[in-house]
Amino acid sequence: MNVNSTPTAESGCDRASSWSPFSRYLPRLKRPFYQGDAIVFWTMPVAHRQQGWLTDRFYAVFCEMLLHAAAREGLLCPACCLMPDHIHLVWMGVRLASDQRNGIKFLRAQLGPYLRPVLLQHQAHDHVLCPEERAEQALSVACTDYVLLNALRAGLVENPQDWPYVGAVLPGYPRQNPFDLKYWPQFWKRYYAELEGGITRRVLPRREIE
Repeated sequence: MNVNSTPTAESGCDRASSWSPFSRYLPRLKRPFYQGDAIVFWTMPVAHRQQGWLTDRFYAVFCEMLLHAAAREGLLCPACCLMPDHIHLVWMGVRLASDQRNGIKFLRAQLGPYLRPVLLQHQAHDHVLCPEERAEQALSVACTDYVLLNALRAGLVENPQDWPYVGAVLPGYPRQNPFDLKYWPQFWKRYYAELEGGITRRVLPRREIE
């Protein structure tokens, strides 16, 4: 994954060319790619890159709503980071009925009242991981490089752990610290324990844009 570019559905391993650049909406893969055990990097830019909304109170609300979205849709968030003008999060589905497009719609709707008068950009960006990107090592490194080190790369802190708006949200496991050396081994153990039977045997359609 190129951590220096904004992830979109079109930036998957097999790019589709059916999306029109004149469309009002960003490209999306077909819905099954966001369901079941999908792993998706989501980015929610703030409209017009407005700043001043990111506070300790909003971060607390964000974590609460992220937890509700995870409970509704059967999702784990191994890494998230709120930046002054955008939000990054990674979701991993663990139920056959998990649907991340429903989850992101719910999350955006819940966050809206706490952001006003600031608005989120009309649509989130996404990058749906393909098989070679889903390997444990590759995903752990991508989460760290792209999400957890975002504030460091932006020059906002000298130590990534000093940024107050970075973390992980796993239902049933409060106070997660993704910078802890034990975090990723423990995360993968929990992830596999949460996976619903038969979920990895899903057969996906051809990878293409809706």
